[in-house]
Amino acid sequence: MLVLLTGGTGGAKLVQGFNLEARPEDLVIICNTADDFVFHGLHISPDLDTITYTMAGLSDAAKGWGIRDDTFVVLDWLGRLGGESWFKLGDRDLATHIMRSNLLREGLTLSQITERIRKRLGIESIILPMSDDRVETRIETPNGEISFQDYFVRGRWRDEVHRITFTGVEKCRPAPGVLDSIREASAVILCPSNPITSIGPILTVPGIRSALRETRARIIAVSPIIRGMPYSGPAHKFMAAMGIEVSAFGVASAYRDFLTLILIALEDSELMRKIEGLGIQTVTTSIRLESLDDRRRVARELLALL
Repeated sequence: MLVLLTGGTGGAKLVQGFNLEARPEDLVIICNTADDFVFHGLHISPDLDTITYTMAGLSDAAKGWGIRDDTFVVLDWLGRLGGESWFKLGDRDLATHIMRSNLLREGLTLSQITERIRKRLGIESIILPMSDDRVETRIETPNGEISFQDYFVRGRWRDEVHRITFTGVEKCRPAPGVLDSIREASAVILCPSNPITSIGPILTVPGIRSALRETRARIIAVSPIIRGMPYSGPAHKFMAAMGIEVSAFGVASAYRDFLTLILIALEDSELMRKIEGLGIQTVTTSIRLESLDDRRRVARELLALL
């Protein structure tokens, strides 16, 4: 069993590669849910949905989110009527959020709903939220504290970041199956997702980091940073705000208490010795995941390392 920890579009790209290069039934994907929020009364789980659509072969590869060839008639009409339309929900995508929200009101948990959607879409891999409990990423900016989606989507991550917190995480519990999957895994892969706001919330859920330290599985990370910059998104702003060096070394340092090996870019080969000084094996390769061939190749290389 191969366990993947993921969040955001970078993680979904590598998950897509594994879905094509490994046996889907051998994969367990644990998703960040601290980006979840309520929009027009609907519970939106962006990272869960991105992975679900990716595994079902429905994702929009050009955008990196949403459903391929989706339309936005409902959102356009909401805007015409004076409603908020800054978070782009497609018409087919809305069906997922409506069903999830209705089932939550009926008393089902997020993991139960995710499992139901997974089966309906014919996905063989297991998809787990990090927790069934509410956790919210909050971003402190010069203009005050806001939600992750307000910062990332609505504000297009323009503001300076002072601090990141995960509201409610201290009281939450891992979703059923999360800890067992990590403990029983043959390997754990930390996808090239933002180490602060995508992988960070997962590691902050009580019990998960301890499980990673205790598992016998090899734990491999793929760096989302190349030459001191993320290859997508604002990870550099979040890492700097948390006092973490914006580099592949900084990523390795953030995971040093449990990490076995890290895959870094060829361009960062001068960091190998420094990272290995942390006791972490380091391998250099091309880690950009722009094309489907790239994603499959990196997945193959990781499988070969295992």
